[in-house]
Amino acid sequence: MAETETRPMPVTFAIMVRALARGGMTERLLEMIERMRNEVCRPDVFVYTALVKTMVRRGHMDGCIRVWKEMEKDGVAPDAMAYATIVGGLCKAGMVEEAAELFKEMRKKGLLVDRMVYTSLIDGYVSTGMVGDGCRVLKEMIDAGYRADLEIYNTLISGLCSIGREDKAQKMFQIVLQEELMPSSDTVSPLLACYAEKGELVMFFGLVDKLAELKLPVAEFLVDFMKLFAGNDGRELKAVEVFDALRRKQYCSVGIYNSVIESLLKIKERKKALFLFEEMPSSVHYKPDSCTYSYMIPCFVDEGNVEEACLCYNFMMKENWIPSIPAYCALVKGLCKIGEINAAISLVKDCLGNVENGPTEFKYTLTILEACRSKSPEKVISVVEEIIEVGCSMEDILYSAIIYGFCKYASSTEARQVFTIMRDRNILSEANFIVYEDMLNEHLKKVTADLVVSGLKLFDLESKLKWTSRID
Repeated sequence: MAETETRPMPVTFAIMVRALARGGMTERLLEMIERMRNEVCRPDVFVYTALVKTMVRRGHMDGCIRVWKEMEKDGVAPDAMAYATIVGGLCKAGMVEEAAELFKEMRKKGLLVDRMVYTSLIDGYVSTGMVGDGCRVLKEMIDAGYRADLEIYNTLISGLCSIGREDKAQKMFQIVLQEELMPSSDTVSPLLACYAEKGELVMFFGLVDKLAELKLPVAEFLVDFMKLFAGNDGRELKAVEVFDALRRKQYCSVGIYNSVIESLLKIKERKKALFLFEEMPSSVHYKPDSCTYSYMIPCFVDEGNVEEACLCYNFMMKENWIPSIPAYCALVKGLCKIGEINAAISLVKDCLGNVENGPTEFKYTLTILEACRSKSPEKVISVVEEIIEVGCSMEDILYSAIIYGFCKYASSTEARQVFTIMRDRNILSEANFIVYEDMLNEHLKKVTADLVVSGLKLFDLESKLKWTSRID
């Protein structure tokens, strides 16, 4: 446009500044605003509000504040929408003090403060640990004629519990009931967690009984509570104590078992997790589900019991359950470690067929197998280089794919060539070179044995072999 001496219109500049705002290119954006001022007209409140919205949406808060100051410099009065947008963005970014100043300015100008502004400030204060200020804003909101919704009460109850003021959180819970709002698991989980942490089981089960009295789904609420409680670092063993109390009161469920098992595995308390898993089938009500088995497969692999992990996987297949990605990865790794390469490759294919977005190393496993079809070590090395370039670690399954692919489509010689090149380029250590060479030799023996059995079957000699071996 400059070359053809075409004069830009205000809308041209408006398009440009919004594009720059989307990219967070603050310096160029301010230069473009200056050009707009000099060449056509000063940006109006609609342009500035659009810029504030765009930058807030993309999290460019520093640039947003600079644009806000530019708007003040132009003498453009922000409207209620502009204030609400920037206050919400600042609170989300943890810049609550700046948001509070703009909130005061907004009220001083007599602009309408809607529920969204109050909610943003409450969320901001609570997320930065200033729960008392959040409660003050709630009072101001109610005084202004607004009725708080359940989400606001949930935020404040969670905040009060996080600073150890469950007494005030309990009073707020009573307000929720007085307001005839139906509590959710987000309302009660923080309170239950506080009582459980302090061992106040009378208060804990008093609240649980209240939920039952309100005809709420107590079992679902307790599962959500246990996920919150057991998921916090340092509470894992305490969660087992709470679990035992729930079981005694007959408030247990498979979901609660799963949460406790998951938390125990997180701190490597595999024996305790195995004990819970083994006791589940003895009860009619607590049969392990797909989630349970997905947790236990990695547990068995870590315990060195790959056979039991395979039994769990086979049971899941029988029930038409799909294992989790961590379960697939653990089992594949376990199978590779014991040299069951064929089974590991089959499992990779099964995972990619069942899971929408499988692990990167599984996808590269198939890429390596395809490269092995060409019988070219160079092609496989180029795939390995790509794997390293994208930041994917060379897992056992990728080395197993090299062994499997060349033994199937070429010979063991090509696999050794690849390992030698990888060793020479420091991709593979000398120690691991020996490990994978041994794995290659073992796999070659299995392949040879399978070919012998296939030949015997072809000539109907298998039965004679079994018969003579029995005589021997």
